[in-house]
Amino acid sequence: MESLKEILKEFVQDYGYIGIFLIAFSESIVQPIPPDPFIAGATAFGLNPLISAFVATLGSVAGGVVAYFLGKALGEPVAKKLLGEEKFLKAETFYHRYGTLAIIIAGLTPIPFKVFCWLSGILEFELSRFILASFIGRFPRFLLFALFGKAIGNLL
Repeated sequence: MESLKEILKEFVQDYGYIGIFLIAFSESIVQPIPPDPFIAGATAFGLNPLISAFVATLGSVAGGVVAYFLGKALGEPVAKKLLGEEKFLKAETFYHRYGTLAIIIAGLTPIPFKVFCWLSGILEFELSRFILASFIGRFPRFLLFALFGKAIGNLL
């Protein structure tokens, strides 16, 4: 069985920046694995931290836009079916109250960012504000993980 170190090193060698983009992209839509360990691993094994964070941010925001349009297309009935009426109404109230700030906080924290991407489309949040808030939330988080990975890489 391969160690995590070997898996991450292999990932960087095989996929590099494209891999980071694809993981960040898909995580913003549906997949549950955050891109953070891949970003840290990539920079630990030699990828540029600034480029890695930027590529991950672009992937995450692009995936978020896809989720936004999926939410817009599928709408409120699907959200209510998945979340339940009560949870949906709580999320809607929270979202209308905090909007842009909610997206930024979701981008910075372990809160599932994809939920806010879908909700933005469902609740018809202004797309340009969604994109800006997503970038503001995601880039610092990914840069932090990229710099952490670089520091770890220097120790290896």
